[in-house]
Amino acid sequence: MDLGSCYLGGNADVVEFCPHRPFRHVLAAATYTLQEKEQDRAGTVSLFSVDAGAEDASRRLRLLHTVETAGVFDMKWSPASPLLAQADAHGRVALRRVEHDDGSDTGIAFKDVCAGDISSSMCLYVDWNQNAESLSVGLSDGSLSVVSMREDRLDVSEQWVAHQYEVWTCYFDRARPYLLYSGSDDCCFSCWDLRESPSSTVFQNKKSHNMGVCCIAQSPLDANMLLTGSYDEFLRVWDMRLTAKPVNEKSINLGGGVWRLKYHPIIADVVLAACMHNGFAIVKVGTGDATVMETYSKHESLAYGADWQRSEGEEHNRNSSVVASCSFYDRLLRVWQPENLVEL
Repeated sequence: MDLGSCYLGGNADVVEFCPHRPFRHVLAAATYTLQEKEQDRAGTVSLFSVDAGAEDASRRLRLLHTVETAGVFDMKWSPASPLLAQADAHGRVALRRVEHDDGSDTGIAFKDVCAGDISSSMCLYVDWNQNAESLSVGLSDGSLSVVSMREDRLDVSEQWVAHQYEVWTCYFDRARPYLLYSGSDDCCFSCWDLRESPSSTVFQNKKSHNMGVCCIAQSPLDANMLLTGSYDEFLRVWDMRLTAKPVNEKSINLGGGVWRLKYHPIIADVVLAACMHNGFAIVKVGTGDATVMETYSKHESLAYGADWQRSEGEEHNRNSSVVASCSFYDRLLRVWQPENLVEL
């Protein structure tokens, strides 16, 4: 069921729901637009309020705040607080915090915390370590950065050439935070041990993906299960029990490049996928074969941004799940509820 939609001021590529109370209704949406005359990449980060239960349809998706930035490739909320990290086209990572502000019209303030120059290349992806004290950043020149967060600044603690081409994704292992996974346009899926200095290679899989590796996700219930998504249109499921030699135990073709994968916050083994030229899919990746449960095709351009809302009533009502999705060239943000999750 569609809850609301709106057009953003630029090409839409990222959506991230805040996972923290009392801001779980807050959705961040970002844009990246190439300005050919100025030879620059401009962007915005907008905060929306999402209330699926509002009787007044106009209040289900409401704009709260917008800031102009460099073109944004990725954003992630801190696992510890309502602090949003932004990776941008100017080689910077910026942190902003959401706070209550009774003096504003929306009751929400979006405050700059700090920013740091990470590289002369573009920052394509950002991920938080689970202790919320450091971030990993994938760069357009094939490098990976690990960035430490101080009170008022970001410091690059390590940076190395990890891949031949763009690093589209990097992901801290949630159970073993000293392991960092990466995926690149060079078709390589890699893992790095951050306890070594410089970081040492745990594995480099160059044969399994036929095109670039776009995203990585770890099962919240089984730390030995990883997912990868690729331009080759496959979602792959990996058994990581032998870390140095992961096993690709199954895969499913989703009909479009798999740009983002997000596990459902409550329902086990359910994954939301952004499939570029083939819209969005909800996939079951349990003990049997991976299967597509539902698709969503109401976008008319590249399906890039996707996320689940962690809603207050979800623990008691599976059918209350809410998804935000965005598509690039048509600049469209949509918020919707899947139809088939109640059957699980």
